[in-house]
Amino acid sequence: MNKNDLITRVSKNSGMTKKDVEKVVNGFLDEVTTALGSGEKVQLIGFGTFETRRRSSRSGRNPQTGATIEIPASNVPAFKAGSRLKEAVK
Repeated sequence: MNKNDLITRVSKNSGMTKKDVEKVVNGFLDEVTTALGSGEKVQLIGFGTFETRRRSSRSGRNPQTGATIEIPASNVPAFKAGSRLKEAVK
């Protein structure tokens, strides 16, 4: 399912127009992105938690030359599924 499929399904199930659902979905994604960018967690009880995790620096290899390179530390987005989501996927 892609974003357009999600918007269509939510529109059918909620009775809202696709335009309104698209605004809500885009607003949700923007807020999650903003929160993660400022180091906050977004916790949706039962569904899951969006958070950032620190990835430490490490050594890697350039696939073209085989040379060892140092990959710097970074923050990466992560999602941890909640209990209801895990149960639904079982």
